[in-house]
Amino acid sequence: MDNASAISNSQSRQPDKDEGRPLSLAKDVDLIEKKHRQIIDGACSKFFQKGYHKTTIREIAVASGMSMGQLYHYISSKDDVLFLIYKHMQMVWYNHLVESGVEEIADPIERLTKALRYTLEFMVANKELILFIYTETKYLDKKYLRVVLEMDDKTVVGFWRRLLKEADLKPPKGSSYDFYANFISYLMVFLPLRGWNLEEKPNQDHIKFLIDFILRGLGQKKLKHIGNM
Repeated sequence: MDNASAISNSQSRQPDKDEGRPLSLAKDVDLIEKKHRQIIDGACSKFFQKGYHKTTIREIAVASGMSMGQLYHYISSKDDVLFLIYKHMQMVWYNHLVESGVEEIADPIERLTKALRYTLEFMVANKELILFIYTETKYLDKKYLRVVLEMDDKTVVGFWRRLLKEADLKPPKGSSYDFYANFISYLMVFLPLRGWNLEEKPNQDHIKFLIDFILRGLGQKKLKHIGNM
């Protein structure tokens, strides 16, 4: 999220599934995760159709296959659901990169290039989710919004910050890794957020252009890893 306060010394890490967990009356962690995923799936089916504000907590319960009593056993408010969706998106995105083998790539430039590609493809494939998060997250309760902004800096911006450092792509004088990492994070959601104004649907040519744009901006003239994408 581009309005997050920078935490310059934070390191990227895998999203913590327990971080900021909404209070639940249940004690079984695995059961909580299963029910939270059930709630996320049900809520998204309604949010994407009706929007956050027009969707009632009762509709979320029905879409999740739960009674109101069961739903309130695992969340306490609609804010909880919105928070869960945001946290879920971060975890799914990072898991997508891991499953794609990004963290196993030895060459740091290739690792950065592939991470850009897989992230852009993920964002396009999950357009509805990205649009929803970027338009609705501002309605989060302040305590959750603070956690979300910190998660974004540590997990998303921190991921790009780490890859830039590993690739030894030193920012020019007057700039910083933090600026580049935040800029990359913003460009990753360009297609979902602005693709509606393109004459054609976002495609691989757009993805290659954005990767080329980012790498050239980082001083990479020989884009050997982009040609065979």
